[in-house]
Amino acid sequence: MEFTNNTLDVTSLPRFEEVKFNKIHSDYWKVILIVEAIIFLVVGIALGLVYYFQQEFRGYASYFGLSYVVLILIAVWFSRLSFSKKGFAFREHDVLYRDGVIATHTMVIPYNRVQHVALHEGAISRIFGLAKIEIFTAGGHQSDIEIPGIEKEQAENIKQLLMGKIRKEL
Repeated sequence: MEFTNNTLDVTSLPRFEEVKFNKIHSDYWKVILIVEAIIFLVVGIALGLVYYFQQEFRGYASYFGLSYVVLILIAVWFSRLSFSKKGFAFREHDVLYRDGVIATHTMVIPYNRVQHVALHEGAISRIFGLAKIEIFTAGGHQSDIEIPGIEKEQAENIKQLLMGKIRKEL
């Protein structure tokens, strides 16, 4: 067999930017808000205890309170932005996941690189019937792609699709 290493015309390559991405389920926004509310409630209680037990902070209560409200609003705004940019797609040979707030990050993983697929349901996500798919490739113990906010039945179907692709590659 003769070795070849021809140059590819990069203008004719398929573009992932033209892929129609599936949006994360709208109920996942509720999950995000509930999780943030719990976090901010715990932090708010801790700050309240500091305020109650530390006399020297009492003069700054209005500044801390206003700063805390602004922080909550900024966090919710960024979360909403992040939620709206998340998307996923499954093509014939690969899986794509897009996210990001300031910069958009798109991950493309060919099926022949997928080693393991996991499906997880968080306590709050389970209430809304949602799950998260984690896709692992070789060489790591953390998932390469985590697709949250998928209806559980659809997530199970996606897991079966990916497991079928893994078996075909073996």
